[in-house]
Amino acid sequence: EVQLVESGGGTVQPGGSLRLSCAASGFTLSGYAMNWVRQAPGKGLEWVSRINSGVGRTIYADSVKGRFTASRDNAKNTLYLQMNSLEPGDTAVYYCEVVSTGRRGQGTQVTVSS
Repeated sequence: EVQLVESGGGTVQPGGSLRLSCAASGFTLSGYAMNWVRQAPGKGLEWVSRINSGVGRTIYADSVKGRFTASRDNAKNTLYLQMNSLEPGDTAVYYCEVVSTGRRGQGTQVTVSS
């Protein structure tokens, strides 16, 4: 069974950092392009980052470029999103998503507030 489990969210002050994890089971992450997407309160889904299959080339939304870094640990079959210099506008539920199927996990809440 394909399963994605996000974790690592929490509440941080502006300027703080968090690292999100997305543990995959039932398939091999490195064989699939994966997105990080987020949904802020009262808003639609926003694409944040993509990590491609194979060598894992990454691309980012302009709003997070230079602050967020996506990576993948093939041995652990886990995707990561390192988030630095967090801003209140980053407050959202974050999901990892299989690009080809749209399958997402349950999400993890990130709140940036002083």
